Amino acid sequence: MKFLYDLFPVILFFIVYKFFGIYEATAAAIVATIGQIVWAKVTKGKVDGALIMSGVIIVLFGGATLWLHDESFIKWKPTILYWLFTIGLLVSPWLFKRNLIRSFMEKQISLPEPIWGRLNLAWAIFFLLLGFLNLYVAFNYSTDLWVDFKLFGTMGLMFIFVIGQTLLLNKHIAEQDKQ
Repeated sequence: MKFLYDLFPVILFFIVYKFFGIYEATAAAIVATIGQIVWAKVTKGKVDGALIMSGVIIVLFGGATLWLHDESFIKWKPTILYWLFTIGLLVSPWLFKRNLIRSFMEKQISLPEPIWGRLNLAWAIFFLLLGFLNLYVAFNYSTDLWVDFKLFGTMGLMFIFVIGQTLLLNKHIAEQDKQ
């Protein structure tokens, strides 16, 4: 359910785009993300930092798209978000002495410290490349294709990346289970 909750603005963007167009879809994504932030605050009492960051970016870039009537701003939004994730993943171990991937996953799996570092770096590189790929698709293909890529391509790549990570981590998880 959390996965669907996290994807709600993207799915809504996709649906509204298919029926009404890019500007209506952008407005719907802004409203959906603000709604998610309010919902999280009301139900949980706190809002995840990634959701706040996403909200700020969608309001800024989506707002620029609507105000200037230029779809290129909304096409930059995923890249900016991915690159901020990249920066956060790379900078956090040095500034805050905290591996973000480890802090997200350590309740589910136990891994040796060097593996956590490699996993964090792998995610940072993945988000960096995903940002470049988003720009490539956004500015070399039709908006229709970009919208499809934004939902299905990104989700597919994320799924493949997670499966690959799981396969690579399996040997470390098996070693931990033996101990």
